[in-house]
Amino acid sequence: MPKINQLVTQTRISRRLHKWFGVPIAVFLILVSVTAIMLAWKKEMRLIPTSQKTRVAEGASWIPVEQIIVAATTHMKDSVGKSYEIDRVDIRPDKGIAKVVFKRHFTEIQVDGLSGEILSVSQRNSDLIEKIHDGSILDFIFGRDGGVKHIYSTVTSIFLILLCVTGLLLWYNPKAIKKEKARRIER
Repeated sequence: MPKINQLVTQTRISRRLHKWFGVPIAVFLILVSVTAIMLAWKKEMRLIPTSQKTRVAEGASWIPVEQIIVAATTHMKDSVGKSYEIDRVDIRPDKGIAKVVFKRHFTEIQVDGLSGEILSVSQRNSDLIEKIHDGSILDFIFGRDGGVKHIYSTVTSIFLILLCVTGLLLWYNPKAIKKEKARRIER
């Protein structure tokens, strides 16, 4: 098969692949891009709750972390009525608070580190956006631990690589065909 025919066939296949894979993967790429912008600007867009401040006295002793956890889970059970399974506790000594974040929803309770008083209950939208961004929202929805996220990330990445390669071929092959035709005419 002459070189021009090979290039033309390769270009047609690339165009077909690029067209059929481009549209579905564009949805995921737009989703990842939009959430990346939102994560970059999360403080300015107020997607994370503002940290409350409490009296921070030099040398004042904090209540035990266990007591902070009990205060947060009790408040979650009694006042908010959502799952009280804890994901993490973020201690902020400079502000005198502890942020308690829960596993099954995107709620944060800020607790005074000195008194155990509940300072605020807020929605952590940035955590939701981060889960959408990296695909772990699927694990969150299906109650899995990382498997769906890895499949989502791998498939999206493979298709992005495929789109880049076919896009480069769609750009390069017409130039190569034109060059090959010019070379044939010169003979």
